[in-house]
Amino acid sequence: MATTEFEDVKGFLPTEEAEKLRQWAALGAQVGPLLEVGSYCGLSTLHLAGVARDANTVVFAVDHHRGSEEHQVGEFFHDDALTDEQGNFDSLPEFRLNLKRYQAEDVVIPLVAPSRIAARHWTTPLGFLFIDGGHSLDAALADYRGWSSHLLRDGLLVIHDVFTNAADGGQAPHAIWQLAKQSGLFEEAGSFQSLRALRRL
Repeated sequence: MATTEFEDVKGFLPTEEAEKLRQWAALGAQVGPLLEVGSYCGLSTLHLAGVARDANTVVFAVDHHRGSEEHQVGEFFHDDALTDEQGNFDSLPEFRLNLKRYQAEDVVIPLVAPSRIAARHWTTPLGFLFIDGGHSLDAALADYRGWSSHLLRDGLLVIHDVFTNAADGGQAPHAIWQLAKQSGLFEEAGSFQSLRALRRL
């Protein structure tokens, strides 16, 4: 699928980054299934779904769909269209609609749960892990620690919103990227804009 096909899907993944994400996901899909932490309305999910279909595998999409801190009422990234009848943030209906519209339901397995709870009970080995969840340090550390151990050898870990300059945002993603590099479990596999990729040793 062309990257421009999903221009009407809400999200925070620029077209150029989406294309690079697909390239890395295709490498990871040769090792095992794909999993993303933080699906929002499904923009990255749909890109990964195309890769998964080509590789005859699946994408596990982990998100509680209640939004991160920045998505809540009154915060910078809040979207009034993504609220339930009680006025609470809820991206799940939009996410499911996008999967249906783009015929991705056959390769995407949504896990509607907090990341740290899902990770605690996870047993399936993975070939590709995309971390794009909450940007608090606590949330990012939980995502990294909870999921990275499930990557198979030669599997790829990709982290979004990594910025060297703290003023640009992404301090927590930058922290877990550094942690992964220093762990001895990964080697750097590339960088593109705010994306960083590491290969499991």
